[in-house]
Amino acid sequence: MKYQEFLKRDHFSFEELLAFSYGRLIGDPPEHFDAKLPAPPFLMVDRILLIESDGKKGKIIAEQDIRLDAWYFQCHFHGDPVQPGCLGVDAIWQLLGFFCVWKGSLGTGRALGCGEVAFNGQIRPFNKCVRFEIDVRRYSQLKESGASIVIGDGRIYIDNELIATVGQARTGVFKDIAYKDYPLRSKHSVGGIMER
Repeated sequence: MKYQEFLKRDHFSFEELLAFSYGRLIGDPPEHFDAKLPAPPFLMVDRILLIESDGKKGKIIAEQDIRLDAWYFQCHFHGDPVQPGCLGVDAIWQLLGFFCVWKGSLGTGRALGCGEVAFNGQIRPFNKCVRFEIDVRRYSQLKESGASIVIGDGRIYIDNELIATVGQARTGVFKDIAYKDYPLRSKHSVGGIMER
């Protein structure tokens, strides 16, 4: 897919998200286009049904199919399988990072935090489908650094029942932080606080 087509799309299939994870979706990426989604098994989204923007605000609706043999059911917990709630929060961060790149941000995405997280349900092996609905409250590109920040409120549904809310989730996209030469030692091979 061409970069300009990517910027105009309002939905993405699993195949397209998988290609994005491996850096193969965009055939003509601009300079500094380093963003990727996590690859499976950590990719927490199977499809984006809707992604839209109205200025600095927007909306995302996405889904994940539940699989009986999902990796997390094998270890969390033995004899009491449940999807870890933190994976739902990570899905919200993944989608917000994707939103930044879809809005034209260049660089690499990173989760920056969130406000309140509340769970009132769980995801088990015989559930069918998780739906993520995110209201993008604010998207900003910082002129001096080229970074972008997005803040959104997310709701997580399992089989159409609301089971979790994530308030003020924050994700950013930053230039020149990608560790492209893994596993070699280089400028970005050690973590810690990001440069200001």
